[in-house]
Amino acid sequence: MESEQLFHRGYYRNSYNSITSASSDEELLDGAGVIMDFQTSEDDNLLDGDTAVGTHYTMTNGGSINSSTHLLDLLDEPIPGVGTYDDFHTIDWVREKCKDRERHRRINSKKKESAWEMTKSLYDAWSGWLVVTLTGLASGALAGLIDIAADWMTDLKEGICLSALWYNHEQCCWGSNETTFEERDKCPQWKTWAELIIGQAEGPGSYIMNYIMYIFWALSFAFLAVSLVKVFAPYACGSGIPEIKTILSGFIIRGYLGKWTLMIKTITLVLAVASGLSLGKEGPLVHVACCCGNIFSYLFPKYSTNEAKKREVLSAASAAGVSVAFGAPIGGVLFSLEEVSYYFPLKTLWRSFFAALVAAFVLRSINPFGNSRLVLFYVEYHTPWYLFELFPFILLGVFGGLWGAFFIRANIAWCRRRKSTKFGKYPVLEVIIVAAITAVIAFPNPYTRLNTSELIKELFTDCGPLESSSLCDYRNDMNASKIVDDIPDRPAGVGVYSAIWQLCLALIFKIIMTVFTFGIKVPSGLFIPSMAIGAIAGRIVGIAVEQLAYYHHDWFIFKEWCEVGADCITPGLYAMVGAAACLGGVTRMTVSLVVIVFELTGGLEYIVPLMAAVMTSKWVGDAFGREGIYEAHIRLNGYPFLDAKEEFTHTTLAADVMRPRRNDPPLAVLTQDNMTVDDIENMINETSYNGFPVIMSKESQRLVGFALRRDLTIAIESARKKQEGIVGSSRVCFAQHTPSLPAESPRPLKLRSILDMSPFTVTDHTPMEIVVDIFRKLGLRQCLVTHNGIVLGIITKKNILEHLEQLKQHVEPLAPPWHYNKKRYPPSYGPDGKPRPRINNVQLNSIDEEREETEEEVRLLSSTTL
Repeated sequence: MESEQLFHRGYYRNSYNSITSASSDEELLDGAGVIMDFQTSEDDNLLDGDTAVGTHYTMTNGGSINSSTHLLDLLDEPIPGVGTYDDFHTIDWVREKCKDRERHRRINSKKKESAWEMTKSLYDAWSGWLVVTLTGLASGALAGLIDIAADWMTDLKEGICLSALWYNHEQCCWGSNETTFEERDKCPQWKTWAELIIGQAEGPGSYIMNYIMYIFWALSFAFLAVSLVKVFAPYACGSGIPEIKTILSGFIIRGYLGKWTLMIKTITLVLAVASGLSLGKEGPLVHVACCCGNIFSYLFPKYSTNEAKKREVLSAASAAGVSVAFGAPIGGVLFSLEEVSYYFPLKTLWRSFFAALVAAFVLRSINPFGNSRLVLFYVEYHTPWYLFELFPFILLGVFGGLWGAFFIRANIAWCRRRKSTKFGKYPVLEVIIVAAITAVIAFPNPYTRLNTSELIKELFTDCGPLESSSLCDYRNDMNASKIVDDIPDRPAGVGVYSAIWQLCLALIFKIIMTVFTFGIKVPSGLFIPSMAIGAIAGRIVGIAVEQLAYYHHDWFIFKEWCEVGADCITPGLYAMVGAAACLGGVTRMTVSLVVIVFELTGGLEYIVPLMAAVMTSKWVGDAFGREGIYEAHIRLNGYPFLDAKEEFTHTTLAADVMRPRRNDPPLAVLTQDNMTVDDIENMINETSYNGFPVIMSKESQRLVGFALRRDLTIAIESARKKQEGIVGSSRVCFAQHTPSLPAESPRPLKLRSILDMSPFTVTDHTPMEIVVDIFRKLGLRQCLVTHNGIVLGIITKKNILEHLEQLKQHVEPLAPPWHYNKKRYPPSYGPDGKPRPRINNVQLNSIDEEREETEEEVRLLSSTTL
């Protein structure tokens, strides 16, 4: 859904009166929202929740709160809605933490008054463990349900079990006494569609009928999935991890973690996986788990009324999601810490661990794969790895890094083209076309026809005496002089060479289709397709090294380890290492990925090869660009996310980034006791800013505090309804003491309680490196820029993102130019000794000529360096 559609459906807030935000899933933004373009007002508004149409720069509402003063202490009665946030706004982390500390102090002060207060205190203390327990239980149950349903619907494309319709192919033949070892997947109870429709099990007619039915079911599942997403929950599409990262950084996207999104994503995820598209269910399972965490957090006031505390629950939920997706509880905790969480205190680490434990326990109890394991492709290798194998492992890491860099660039280019062309306006048609192409090409090749998880399982599996796969079609060599293992290295047979060609075609098919599939309007994960690509490449390399060691065992690299008849090369291990390398190249994960893979496969002995391949893939991928796929999609969609991994190495100052700038409207400010209700309402209606600095008077311009647009609106409306004598001409007072007014004056309105008395401020000469660190580590929404106590401007998170984007596109001088040390702003008093006249605005007009002169010098200097 494109950006203009957002505003037609009510996201483009134009609101003095519109202070409530829609939360129904029918009104939600499509997951692939708006391309980041800092020249358009639409993207500006999406980034920081602008509230009015126009070309002005927007400002994030917010401001910190004094830790020693509660937000509502000075109110006679709390005003409902004050301190809350609109949709597509950023939370104030400092303010939320102060609210939580005040709540905690209040509970502790009352717990000794009575047994009831002590019970409430205990309930509050245990509520965090209760909510993560419920989240783990729900995540494990939903993951088991999704796994069972996806397996059954995937097999439905090929046939049906007549004895029990709810059995998949494998379960249908478990109890049959008529199966053979060579044809263990064939039994009388399982009927293909050709047998049911035309009565033929073999022959061209049977093949064509099965081909047609395969395409029919694939298109049906894909159409149903995209239709449900489009009609009921647009947020249910995609992976969900980029949006989860943005939400955990403090952004508000109402409905993205709601009940409708949870329900539709659970259903459509099964349909999308069963359709055979080149996608996985692991990434969306993180979204599903976070939906569970968000829903359960509303049962506990500790989390429902505090956005920062709620994000601690979501961090634990994301760990539970990875735990059930891969059967890797510890890897899930590390994934939450390394990849998605923005704020991760030690208490959240413990609760994430517990949530992952509960989720894994529930999934193990359900046993969806029937192998008493948490995952489908658990393998055990019996041969150790040797030192010379590090070279092919590192080559697989290089391949993974190259694949990751190629995929990120190609997929982002395609998604950007989708947004900018008419093709993106027809998401249902796009999904149908991609599903049709996938089904038509996938059916003839047995490795692409397989479910992707089944394919990875077959590629990971080592060849044993009970394996009948063509990948294990080796010729038995009876001339081996020494048998070291039950199954020594053997020459490849016809089946192995045929399988290699089919795997090469499958590799090309997976690479191309994954680029076009990730980002379409159905639930689509990237973990499994990336692992499949790496597993295919790794298995091919493993077979090549195995045959090389067999035919040239006298080479010096093999001579010391590989004796004749010894089993020294395990091709399945190469598939596992390749899978980790390709997934690392796409996501740029390191520690959590290694832990996930060895938990996933049980290959604890092979941590060193995994580490070598994953680090190599990261280094190679970083050489082409430091962004992983999730960060790239965050930037593509224009979400306000400051990546903590990105370093700021430029020499700009706060004065270069703050707003207002040249040709901008002056900074709108409020005075602490000289404005009326009508004046404030007019300023709210005429401007688009989400907050206003409050100054002492028109003469002094000294900073007093910061007032949020939303809080002003709510407080004025509440005062008109509940307080007598509040009219448009009533004086608004932000000061502690009300000034003396004439007797005939209407009753003043005191709003000091909604004023942030300690907003974060920096001077105009503060380096932007420090400002960016403050925003990242404190989670600020905005920061005021002052000069000798005089308010000059404001810096929001959106302004910093603008600045970072501009610096990426221009070469900055290596050393600060001379004008950085020059006095930038005039004194607050004129040459006649009187204060400069300013009417509710901070005037910077006298700087324009100097700024034009200095910016021209920077432009000339930049052009010479190029």
